[in-house]
Amino acid sequence: MKPIRVLIAKPGLDGHDRGALIIAQALRDHGMEVIYTGLRQSAVQIARAAIQEDVDVVGLSSLSGAHKSLFPKVVEALENENAADIPVIGGGVIPAEDIPYLEEHGVKKIFTSGSPTDAIAVYIKQLFEGQAIESPKKIAHIGIAVESIDLSLPFYQHTLGLSLEAVEEVESEQVKVAFLKIGETMFELLEPLSESSPIQSFLTKKGPGVHHIALEVDDIHKRLEQYQSQGIKLIHETPKDGAHDSQIAFLHPKAANGVLFELSQPKE
Repeated sequence: MKPIRVLIAKPGLDGHDRGALIIAQALRDHGMEVIYTGLRQSAVQIARAAIQEDVDVVGLSSLSGAHKSLFPKVVEALENENAADIPVIGGGVIPAEDIPYLEEHGVKKIFTSGSPTDAIAVYIKQLFEGQAIESPKKIAHIGIAVESIDLSLPFYQHTLGLSLEAVEEVESEQVKVAFLKIGETMFELLEPLSESSPIQSFLTKKGPGVHHIALEVDDIHKRLEQYQSQGIKLIHETPKDGAHDSQIAFLHPKAANGVLFELSQPKE
C-alpha cells in the first residue's frame, strides 16, 4: 500500500515553523511522505501545492492568531480548485473556543498545542483508512460510590423523584449496583461487596461521591485498539463483563485529567 502523503503548510505571515517541522518529522517517523511548503504561503498556493503533490491530507500550522481567517480560506481554495475531497486539519496556538468555528468552516480536526504528535499521526491514518474514532453515543451512566445503597436511595427516590429500575451484583467488580433512570442515562449507586472491591478502595481514599462516567460505544474492541495506538493509558486493555451483560473497560484517570471514564458496550 502506498504511503499516506501529507502537505504541511504555514499560511499567512507567521514566521515561526519549529512546530510544523516537528510535526513533519513525527509523521515521517510513522511512515508518511511529508511535503513542507515553507513559510508565508497564501491559501491558493497551499491548495495548488496539495493538488500538484497529490496529497491525501493538508495539515495547517498557525501561531499568529489568524487561524480563524486563514484556515477557512484554505478550505475554500481547495473547493475552488475542485479538490474539496482533500481533508484539512490544523494545529498550533489555537484557543479552545475557536475550535467549533473552525470545524463548522470545514476544518476536519484541530489539534491544540498540547496534543501528542503520535495522536496526530494516528488520526491521519484512521482518517485515510476511513476508521476515524466516532464520538461515543451517549453517557451510559454516572457511577456514584456509596457506603450503603439502602441508606442512599431515599435521596434519589424521594428528593430527586427518580425510579429504581433494578439492583444487581457484579461479581467481577465485587460491587452491588442500583440503577436509577434519569432521561436517556442512569445513575448507578455502587456499594462494595468486599474489602477487595475497587469501590471500597475509592471510599477509603476519597469517601462517597462520583466514581466514574460511563460512555456508551458501539465497538469497544476497536476503540481500545485505537486508544492503545495513540498511547492512551488504559486500566483495561481488553473488555470485561459488566452489569446487564455489557462489555466494559476503564481508561486510566491520568489520561483524562483525573476523571475515570468507563467504556460500555451494551448487550446486543
